[in-house]
Amino acid sequence: MHQAPYPNLFTPIHVGHLELPNRILMGSMHTGLEEEKDGMERLARFYAERARGGASLIVTGGISPNLEGALGPNGARMQRKRHARKHRIITEAVHAEGGKILMQILHGGRYSYHPFNVAPSAIKAPINRFKPRKLSILGIRRTIQAYVRSARLAKEAGYDGIEIMGSEGYLINQFIAKETNKRTDEYGGCFQNRMRFPIEIIQGVRSEVGNDFAIIYRLSMLDLMSEGSDWQEVVMLAKAVEKAGADAINTGIGWHEARIPTIATLVPRGGFTFVTRKLMGEVGVPLITTNRLNTPEACENALESGCADMVSMARPFLADPEIVNKAALGMPQAINTCIGCNQACLDHIFKRKVASCLVNPRASHEHKWPLNARAINPIRVAVVGAGPAGLSAATEMARLGHEVTLYENQSEIGGQFNLAKRIPGKQEFYETLRYYRHLLDQLQVKVKLNTEATAAELRTFDHVILASGVKPRPWHIEGLEGSSVVDYIDVINQSVTVGKRVIIIGAGGIGFDVADFLLHDQNDSFYAKWGIDQSLEKRGGLNKPEAAHPAREIHLFQRSEGKVGAGLGKTTGWIHRLNLKMSNVQMHSGVTYHQIADDRLIYTENEKQHALDFDHIVVCAGQVPYHPLSGQLESLNVPYTLIGGAKNARKLDAQRAILEGMRAAYALSPWSRN
Repeated sequence: MHQAPYPNLFTPIHVGHLELPNRILMGSMHTGLEEEKDGMERLARFYAERARGGASLIVTGGISPNLEGALGPNGARMQRKRHARKHRIITEAVHAEGGKILMQILHGGRYSYHPFNVAPSAIKAPINRFKPRKLSILGIRRTIQAYVRSARLAKEAGYDGIEIMGSEGYLINQFIAKETNKRTDEYGGCFQNRMRFPIEIIQGVRSEVGNDFAIIYRLSMLDLMSEGSDWQEVVMLAKAVEKAGADAINTGIGWHEARIPTIATLVPRGGFTFVTRKLMGEVGVPLITTNRLNTPEACENALESGCADMVSMARPFLADPEIVNKAALGMPQAINTCIGCNQACLDHIFKRKVASCLVNPRASHEHKWPLNARAINPIRVAVVGAGPAGLSAATEMARLGHEVTLYENQSEIGGQFNLAKRIPGKQEFYETLRYYRHLLDQLQVKVKLNTEATAAELRTFDHVILASGVKPRPWHIEGLEGSSVVDYIDVINQSVTVGKRVIIIGAGGIGFDVADFLLHDQNDSFYAKWGIDQSLEKRGGLNKPEAAHPAREIHLFQRSEGKVGAGLGKTTGWIHRLNLKMSNVQMHSGVTYHQIADDRLIYTENEKQHALDFDHIVVCAGQVPYHPLSGQLESLNVPYTLIGGAKNARKLDAQRAILEGMRAAYALSPWSRN
């Protein structure tokens, strides 16, 4: 491997008996394949592709040691020999590619979403409907033995080691923290007692599996809970974990129920490496840092600045299985970068769907759209529109071997991405556009910018893909003419100067984005705003959030009843709502609009009529499809396909657009594996 671009990343390291050629760990992430009927075969394909892409050490998604600890009623377990036999296909596939793989043992505790869940104390989690049963002393000992048995079975299945999940608010973390451990026996009370549970697990596992089996412990270094661990306790536990037999310590940040974002796009890159850095030198085993490390540059910087011995990336391997190989070759421009959106990965998991990736729909579906597929009869294809759907379709069709011409009437590719990248916390879309520019060039797609496609020109192609996008939905109200009413495109493009009192019509994703855009202050500190103690002196790592002093008074209006922004992403919607609430944005639902008169909006809310003064109204009332060429192509008998917003503007997002582009490419003509 060419090591010059990132010398620290590609310095070999040992984790226990394992000698690794680089310092990049593919971190644990549940894909949902673990519970699928053909899941083991698909997981084998998924992990093998990442091992082939350069991941020298992989950690699986969480596998429970027993029924009580399973994340759901049919959650994946490593409890019986038959489970171990099913996992063999995964370890053999990874080893065939020269990789190493660890199985993460995860007991959900009170996070397990079923009525059989258990915990150190019978305290229900706010994110779970099921109250746990308190473990007895006998139950604790049986659970420890379940971990030991699970580790032994993992070794029989061919895994090179295990990671013990001791963070993110799962069972082990629940024993450690006062927040969830109210016991008065030898597993509760003082910190030495509360940490007894993980230490006995590690000791038991090491005794059972011997020294030729790696053990990584995932330690919660920053709980972000009011009764979480303080820093002295974190250090005490780390030293005890090392002494008990762990070969490395991975960093855990935040509990799932903590109301602070830890992996979303608005978190600065490498935003929590300072936590691992503080533990450096306290233990002798390698320390692994994690969270929002999505580029080789961010990872290299973390190592070079002494924040850790290794770095862990999880979702970036969803976005690009070859991220390590591309980094090793000094080709960062070729990397499909994770944008931290959560839309197709975590949101899917919480909806009981298989996780994938917004910027790489192939993830977890490698069998549907193999990279080595080639069109049996290549054709000439025109793609109209270089937004997310058009870029996806054009690059995938070119990859399949078709001759592709991409038309875009603007001066740059991107479409709606060029608006999204200007929203605070969504700058990662610059990376996606950089990747597509590279791909278009690499795949020799003919790109015609500043060009309005005509039906006369398109009739010369064998097939046309219309990805011409959307237009803002018109908003009609009495008194609209002559008032200060603008649409969201003009606001984000800064074609208008928006006043201090703003009403936003529409509380979907665009409405929230516009509010963020208008409120953004580049001097704001992420840590101060969300109450994160970077000194790590406060218990749980919490400070009082800094009071907001927004430059504008903003009102967000929604016609439908119920929670404002209810249609936002399942795992990020709360972040957007809380972010606006902290900036004093007033949210209105169940609104009926009447008229605009004298720069006042007259409306009804809660069966009462109101009048609200404004300087500007920003209309974010949805979108409508835009495909002016479809009728002309039909009259000329030119075959065409509509995708993205041009097909259906309802609930349009980049995830759907990119997915439809890929589907259209593979559906266009027969293909075979090369």
